[in-house]
Amino acid sequence: MSTNEQKKLGDQQSSQLLPEESDTASTSQAHQHMEDKDNESQVSAMEKKEFINVWVRDPQVHKEDFWHAYITYEICLHTNSMCFQKKTSCVRRRYSEFVWLRQKLQNNAVLIKLPKLPPGNPFFQLNSDFQITQRMQGLQQFLEAVLQTPLLLSDSLLHLFLQSSLSIAKMDACAQGQTHYTVAQAIQRCVGYTRFPVEEQHQEEDSKTCCDSDCESTTSSGLGNSIGCATSVEEDSSYNESFSHEFQATTPEGELCSSLSSSPSNQ
Repeated sequence: MSTNEQKKLGDQQSSQLLPEESDTASTSQAHQHMEDKDNESQVSAMEKKEFINVWVRDPQVHKEDFWHAYITYEICLHTNSMCFQKKTSCVRRRYSEFVWLRQKLQNNAVLIKLPKLPPGNPFFQLNSDFQITQRMQGLQQFLEAVLQTPLLLSDSLLHLFLQSSLSIAKMDACAQGQTHYTVAQAIQRCVGYTRFPVEEQHQEEDSKTCCDSDCESTTSSGLGNSIGCATSVEEDSSYNESFSHEFQATTPEGELCSSLSSSPSNQ
């Protein structure tokens, strides 16, 4: 076989192999493109996933008179759900208001079995940390179960309870349209500083680090700081004296006073 024939056979074989390699490359690119799309869809689904977080905490005792007192609990809400117009809120409610809310939700949704509240205790002690903590945990579990029921999220009384500072009578009147403001306006008017447990933990850590750094700086350079302060005070006093002399020498009032004091009539 001549060299020309061998070249022709080699070109034919290479031309036969090139389409196969191009096909494999195109298929691999297609698979990679599909995987990228799947990853993007998963990320977007995770970003768009709705969440509703609620905390019941910070019990505070309020005295009505010498014999009567009650406890209010702080309710913090953080969500990205479209059911809530306000994404973060913080209000205070007492146990009797929780009882009222459950009764109203049950009346509006008869077929739904609502979660139970922690039982009322006629011998509830306001100075018992165990009883307060137990009730607070039960109230949080109640709200978490309520917020996981989609049908209850359309109840305006639930939104007013969680995101407004209205009383029970005003919440009932606003939900029935008997007030000059709407439910959305009542929620927007409720303005308060919202601080969540995660933020408080970060703030405590930051304050500890700041205190540690301040203590180290004061203990390591306390003597130097006192000497520096003394020198700065001396410099300031000398500067003030020189400034007063310059002021008296340059101002015409100073010259006038000096001339009057040296005149024979004053003597």
